[in-house]
Amino acid sequence: MRNSQLKPAYNLQIGVEGEYIVGVDISNERSDQLTLIPFLEKLDEKLPKKFKNIVTDAGYESEENYVYIEEHDQTSYIKPQFYEKQKTKKFKSDISKRENMEYDYENDEYICTLGRRLKNIGLINRTSKSGYITQVTKYECENCEGCSVKNKCTKAKGNKQIQVSKKFVEKRKVSFENITTPEGIILRMNRSIQAEGTFGVIKEDHGFRRFLLRGSVNVKIEFLLKALAYNIAKLHNKIISNRLGCSIFIKEIL
Repeated sequence: MRNSQLKPAYNLQIGVEGEYIVGVDISNERSDQLTLIPFLEKLDEKLPKKFKNIVTDAGYESEENYVYIEEHDQTSYIKPQFYEKQKTKKFKSDISKRENMEYDYENDEYICTLGRRLKNIGLINRTSKSGYITQVTKYECENCEGCSVKNKCTKAKGNKQIQVSKKFVEKRKVSFENITTPEGIILRMNRSIQAEGTFGVIKEDHGFRRFLLRGSVNVKIEFLLKALAYNIAKLHNKIISNRLGCSIFIKEIL
């Protein structure tokens, strides 16, 4: 809330294909990251076919989600969380960012703006709320003493340290390459129009801004009825406007 207060709410997830709502889920998770896998599992369970391409915004990005999508023979088109910021002059000139450091693959070391090396000092494991374990590599600068730009690089009293999940960096790079291809650009544009547009129609045109029922099960039933009405209205509009042809993305379903 803009006044820093919290209100009880539900995290509503929808999947849209060909302008129709094809999946609905209700979650109590505040973050979208932990809702993607349960939602995809429900789609696999309920739908006769599996979607080939998973297209989401940056809020769903995580190593766990990347790995899940890959293991299920699907392709991720997830926008990295830094995607918009990396285009800015401020981000590009920030010497503290790992992305702006040179990486020495042979020695597994990062090189800072003054040429000092951040060496691999060990591994740690992090466990997410869902139980997924991420292996993180710790790097520490060989010596930050006397550095003329240390105040711009780190707030640490000692040497600068960074923590990197190599698997996450690898998966993010693949997804970044996917979303920047001609097909990826079209898919992301299509997602914005369809998914965000669906919420826009339901909230603004239909005036549906709060649930009348309480409890996850009841709320899901209420929105399923709303989604059914939305799809019937969409079908009606397609019939009267002679737009019943196959979606251009029908090939993206296995």
